[in-house]
Amino acid sequence: MERALAVPRLPPHDPGIPALSVVDMHTGGEPLRIVLAGCPEVAGPTLLAKRRYMRQHLDHLRRRLMFEPRGHRDMYGAVLVPSELPEAHLGVLFLHNEGYSSMCGHAVLALGRFALDFGLVPAPPADVREARVNIHCPCGLVAAFVECEGGRSRGRVRFHSVPAFALATDLLVDVPGHGKMAVDIAYGGAFYAFVSAERLGLDICSAKTRDLVDAASAVMEAVKAQFKISHPESEDLSFLYGTIVTDGKDTYSEEPTTNICVFADEQVDRSPTGSGVTARIALQYHKGLLELNQTRDFKSSTTGSVFTGKAVREAKCGDFKAVIVEVSGQAHYTGTASFIVEDDDPLKDGFLLK
Repeated sequence: MERALAVPRLPPHDPGIPALSVVDMHTGGEPLRIVLAGCPEVAGPTLLAKRRYMRQHLDHLRRRLMFEPRGHRDMYGAVLVPSELPEAHLGVLFLHNEGYSSMCGHAVLALGRFALDFGLVPAPPADVREARVNIHCPCGLVAAFVECEGGRSRGRVRFHSVPAFALATDLLVDVPGHGKMAVDIAYGGAFYAFVSAERLGLDICSAKTRDLVDAASAVMEAVKAQFKISHPESEDLSFLYGTIVTDGKDTYSEEPTTNICVFADEQVDRSPTGSGVTARIALQYHKGLLELNQTRDFKSSTTGSVFTGKAVREAKCGDFKAVIVEVSGQAHYTGTASFIVEDDDPLKDGFLLK
């Protein structure tokens, strides 16, 4: 019996439905499930077209991978696809509990390691200590820089963002249960609303996660109802992705500043949120609270994990003054898995508890 079970193999299943093989990673506690095999071709001439195709024709795969019983409410995923950009090493579609993101920083940090270790980029010479991986995200091309030794990754990764900018500052929003309050909105590959926990009557470090989620969700719904989000270059990017509740410490300090990100369908990021850190740095730079190449640490209120970020140079996005932001963090492998589907399983496409 022990010998028979020693070699992993798939149980009997419908051969007409390919097994889904994945590599699981995490960055700062936030999971990333990378699809290795089993996903049908995602059609489309551009990455954004592929994103639309997957939403319309392959959404059952997102649910199978993200939802219970194979995943959970806060699972996050990545499907690798070819890019139309000649300089890109890979393209990626991001998956979550509600749909498809335009950018994900923690995933980019993990994918940098993955791309190097799984041969998606040429192995660097043995004496090279950092390898560049160009990742085409729905928001644009993002460059990841992976610490390495002997051609293998070592865990620490940094990335340079797409142009990040402040969309609106001190926007007055009427939030049910909390009244009128000033909210900032900024873009870091995805749009976020920012509000301090104090304005919501909470303490970011001691409040229960459920209370922070409820308050962040109320802010998100209020902003969606009262303010039109518009990206200057693409309608596909013109949506509010999440709310980031902060400790309000936006003025530069050598001490970490703490936040929590609630996005999609009340999904909670365990990391400090890479694209959220990008947007927050753009916001602080816009307000004159941060200078170029002034490094700050951003801490997750849920896990205590830390990302480091800085604005490295000025840029433009449409008519908006923007910055390119560098974010760094530590990515880790957690394992591999293969998932099958039995055609008579009523929950084959997954479920979420409300």
